[in-house]
Amino acid sequence: MDESVYEINAPLITQDETQENPSTSSSKSTESSENSPVQQVALTVPTTDDPSLPVLTFRMWILGTLSCILLSFLNQFFWYRTEPLTITAISAQIAVVPLGRLMAAGITDRIFFRGSRFEFTLNPGPFNVKEHVLITIFANSGAGTVYAIHVVTVVKVYYKQHITFFVSLLVVITTQVLGFGWAGIYRRYLVEPAAMWWPANLVQVSLFRALHETEERPKGGLTRTQFFLIALACSFAYYVFPGYLFQMLTSFSWVCWIFPSSVLAQQLGSGLYGLGLGALGFDWSSISSYLGSPLASPWFATANVAAGFVLVMYVLTPITYWFNVYKAKTFPIFSNALFKSNGTKYNISSIVDSNFHLNLESYEEQGPLYLSTFFAMTYGVGFAALTATIMHVFLFHGREIWDQTKASLKDKGMDIHTRLMSRYNQVPEWWFWAMLVGNIGVTIFACEYYNEQLQLPWWGVVLACAIAFVFTLPIGIITAITNQSPGLNIITEYIIGYIYPGYPVANMCFKVYGYISMSQAITFLQDFKLGHYMKIPPRTMFMAQIVGTLIAGIVYLSTAWWLLETIPDICTSDSSIWTCPSDTVFYDASVIWGLIGPRRIFGDLGTYSAINWFFLGGAIAPVIVWLAHKAYPEKEWIRLINMPVLIGATGMMPPATAVNYTTWVLVGFLSGFVVYRYRPEMWRRYNYVLSGALDAGLAFMAVLLYLSLGLEGIDLQWWGNNLDGCPFATCPTAKGVNVQGCPVSS
Repeated sequence: MDESVYEINAPLITQDETQENPSTSSSKSTESSENSPVQQVALTVPTTDDPSLPVLTFRMWILGTLSCILLSFLNQFFWYRTEPLTITAISAQIAVVPLGRLMAAGITDRIFFRGSRFEFTLNPGPFNVKEHVLITIFANSGAGTVYAIHVVTVVKVYYKQHITFFVSLLVVITTQVLGFGWAGIYRRYLVEPAAMWWPANLVQVSLFRALHETEERPKGGLTRTQFFLIALACSFAYYVFPGYLFQMLTSFSWVCWIFPSSVLAQQLGSGLYGLGLGALGFDWSSISSYLGSPLASPWFATANVAAGFVLVMYVLTPITYWFNVYKAKTFPIFSNALFKSNGTKYNISSIVDSNFHLNLESYEEQGPLYLSTFFAMTYGVGFAALTATIMHVFLFHGREIWDQTKASLKDKGMDIHTRLMSRYNQVPEWWFWAMLVGNIGVTIFACEYYNEQLQLPWWGVVLACAIAFVFTLPIGIITAITNQSPGLNIITEYIIGYIYPGYPVANMCFKVYGYISMSQAITFLQDFKLGHYMKIPPRTMFMAQIVGTLIAGIVYLSTAWWLLETIPDICTSDSSIWTCPSDTVFYDASVIWGLIGPRRIFGDLGTYSAINWFFLGGAIAPVIVWLAHKAYPEKEWIRLINMPVLIGATGMMPPATAVNYTTWVLVGFLSGFVVYRYRPEMWRRYNYVLSGALDAGLAFMAVLLYLSLGLEGIDLQWWGNNLDGCPFATCPTAKGVNVQGCPVSS
């Protein structure tokens, strides 16, 4: 692979610089002085290892399990809220350090069953970095969300149908564990090669080093630990403003203030309900909530996202809207709602019969379903991103995949980190195959035995697994290089919707088995790479991931079930804080692809059949870039055009909004281009540490605000807490369309 792809704007470094600060004072230096060919990895990841450090310790099990349970509960608890908050594993990564050191200082070091095969101790010595990494792997299992919970929420709340806790648990566990199979099969392609560098992991690696290394303070500067603590305190203190006192900082849409009565100006300027021109978010949660930390994204990936966002948001969407394509002006310019042809909301419950199936007669009476211009555009972009992913990986990485297939049978082509890891016992591949086959068997049993609740036939499970198997490798390559992961959710919905229309739960289940098993595999592979960088024994990693995944799945579902049963208006009232934005999008998708079916929306019986041309456009785009690269090989910037990332840039919209993107791109530019190019030493020392501090400070303050004020319902009502301040941004502009609270266009 052309290493220049990863070294854009990177300063040249010497080997002495990359060897600064070994991972621990007792670390044993490797026999090799080489480093990773990827510049960011060489600047961040230590090339030393101490295999004598204890990993499976008592405190690791206690702190790892508690971290997993706590993060799972908090993330599911906050997920249903209007402004969802994702508490990352970095928060637990920081919080467990004093607890680990306290346990090391206070727990007895007595050796039990001395001399026998069962000999063990509760305290093997100082709290070390390897057990800290394993605790973080546990915490990673509880970070984010469990996608299958969407199925439970939509069935119980939106469709008001019956699904039992046991069946829900089967769906959650099988979808979460299924990805282990793909991860194990593809680890030789996505973990061992140096080119697969997984940028997001460098944030955690940098933080581990800051928390465990003894570092000498530079003259006139700060150590990374000092910088981290200061940034953490500032992030913690600052979040009280966007989190409670001045919530408009989440989306600072100043254009709306200048034109308080203009529908057009507010459509353009609203960061939450419009195109977000000029909108900025002075809130780390609005910057990192959907796209991840911009500080972890390499600049070429950030630039691709920016180009794709501008193309979709500021070129395609305005053109289709103001030319009134598909009656676009009858609906809001940016909305994930479902509409009738006259602009009113579609009554979905009226087209569902008693057997939880499409009532075709009622559907014909209501008329065809319409989407906002942006919502329709996102589906087209999803189609294009899929074919672009296949073509890009084939053209730019096909030879590497073939070479890696041959090299995997020989001991060659390994970088320093892969050689260091070769000293440990690897996880046999048959473990992954056995888990995969067993899990597929349990899934088929659940779908057949509980077919009334899940609707998905056995062949649907097999087809979903085949899709996940095919796409895990290409999407894994893109994620490992760019930190952006194209999704399979749209294509899985499309396929099952055509084959098996009218069954919304079957459509949702097919999506979670086809898409989430791939997404979970990417998560597991990323954790594999973290363990690879930090030299964690692979079998120990495997065990921690399995246990953490099972614990997280149970806690996530239990928390969701509790909230769904105890909050009366959850997901149904716009006046409540429990509006479930992501579940609403999931529900809308189940109606479009499952209940009504793609043929009646995107096919020969539908309104949006022209959207299918995006498939062809997505396939052609990487070919153009590849031909340009072949014609002008000396122009390195051409190879950096990553069409799957560029085309799929807006894949998180909705529920992500314009302000999430505009501010993310701005911060990514300042970090990945300006500081990386002009202050490389500052970037090396502080960039990833700052990302972790911002995440942790926000999370700690958000939890504190909820426990101290949110539980008591203490709100602060004033204009600064009007999140967007653009009341007319959601108004249609077609003549004669009357929407409550909007001026009637004449």
